[in-house]
Amino acid sequence: MQRRRILQSAAVTATAALLPASARAVAVPTADTDHPGAQWAPASSSNYTVASRPSDHPVDRVIIHVAQQTFTETIGIFQNPAGKVSAHYVVRSGDGLVAQCVRERNVAWHAGNWDYNTRSIGIEHEGWVDQPSYFTHTMYERSARLTADICDRYGLTKDRAHIIGHHEVPGSDHTDPGPHWDWVRYIRLVNLA
Repeated sequence: MQRRRILQSAAVTATAALLPASARAVAVPTADTDHPGAQWAPASSSNYTVASRPSDHPVDRVIIHVAQQTFTETIGIFQNPAGKVSAHYVVRSGDGLVAQCVRERNVAWHAGNWDYNTRSIGIEHEGWVDQPSYFTHTMYERSARLTADICDRYGLTKDRAHIIGHHEVPGSDHTDPGPHWDWVRYIRLVNLA
């Protein structure tokens, strides 16, 4: 079973690499996004739970992730019906482009903990935890503006109790956003946004 999953993943990755950049997972502008300036890159409906938040589940935190993938590959994984994973947003490293993949009213599958999924907004960031060069100033700024907007809309305090890393989710075996994520800088930018 594990071997099959690895081969399927490799086939999907290889196929995506053969497509021209213009045909790969591309974010498109739309009025249907929750965050102004975000572009719509919808996840497969197989990779999130339809809900009516915040009436179904109150939103009380933002969870910061590092994808361990490129921006395009991350969106491609969310768009693959077999992925069984998604986040509300993905932020690109170089120019800070924000793509929305799941509407905030719905429950994205990003935290690895159902209770935290139902109560949070997940933001993935392009890059790898051990490659701090991906954490550009532009990415920090655009992500901070997104997080500030989410906090304002849900009445969340802009602090580390309400903005957490994936590694802080109970039961998580993930290390992201990793030791190179500058939390002091990030929280300062969120509060300045």
